[in-house]
Amino acid sequence: MTNLPADLLALEARAWTEIQAGRLTVDTAEAVHAAVGEYAETAGKARLEVEEALKRAVRHGGG
Repeated sequence: MTNLPADLLALEARAWTEIQAGRLTVDTAEAVHAAVGEYAETAGKARLEVEEALKRAVRHGGG
């Protein structure tokens, strides 16, 4: 999946940074969860598909 919104990518990047530092907050986790759900519904995609693509893009540089 390509063309994920920049705000969703930025939110996941923030969460990933917090995870790596051992400081993921509930607020950040909830924000990512909600944003993924909203985007999946709007785009007509499965939530899992969106979440996997987002993590691949942020954590593994795409593809």
